[in-house]
Amino acid sequence: MVALLTIELRIEHAQSLKDKRQVVRSLKDRLRVHFNVATAELEASGLWNRATIGVVSVSDSRDYLDGLMKNVEREALKVANNAGAEVADSWVEFL
Repeated sequence: MVALLTIELRIEHAQSLKDKRQVVRSLKDRLRVHFNVATAELEASGLWNRATIGVVSVSDSRDYLDGLMKNVEREALKVANNAGAEVADSWVEFL
């Protein structure tokens, strides 16, 4: 089973693409190291104040993946808030 968590961020303070990348890189690195999940920026656009992050993990247990993604989402909220961003929306899909 594969779990995909999609996180949409609003980065209101971003004045440049560099500001956006700093927030996105910080979030991706923290989640990857802390939870051993794969992360990527999805829908990379030229907008400096928006970003979409995908987080993926694989397991044979849906219950484990569900708990993991809830913990990842909770940590993403904390990291985003500390970086001056906010999570506009997030959802999990199981494939």
